[in-house]
Amino acid sequence: MIHLTLPYPISANRYWAVRVIPKKPKPLAITYVTEEAKNYKAAVGHLAKAAGIRAPSTGRVVLHIKLFPHRPQDWAKRARKDPHTWDDTVQCIDLGNCEKVLSDALNGIAWVDDKQIRRTLLERMEPDEKGARLEVAIEYLAAAPSLFGEAAA
Repeated sequence: MIHLTLPYPISANRYWAVRVIPKKPKPLAITYVTEEAKNYKAAVGHLAKAAGIRAPSTGRVVLHIKLFPHRPQDWAKRARKDPHTWDDTVQCIDLGNCEKVLSDALNGIAWVDDKQIRRTLLERMEPDEKGARLEVAIEYLAAAPSLFGEAAA
């Protein structure tokens, strides 16, 4: 299992953008990865390599993702007022958005394609003193044996 501490993900709205090209008979919309997304992917790739990932896996993968939002300056006041759910008021990217941006950023780095992800556990954590971040555990699974013996060529 590989453990990574990664930067807080950018929003999917800032990861992909759409450019409309006027064309007859109707305009053509093209979705592309933004410069900010390329920078995020580069930072994730650098940290993944530093953690020991050398080549993309071709096998099945399980992800454990913990999303830590930024802790606001008034967190202690919020916690005193509502000790059990104070962090529900903290601005945070939604978990689905987080997972898609992360899985796209790790494509070609930790795995060849995010279709290899077989299971994902996503958790939004209470903000802490370590700052906004993602803590990710990547578990590489052995290939499941075929019910029919050897795979056909």
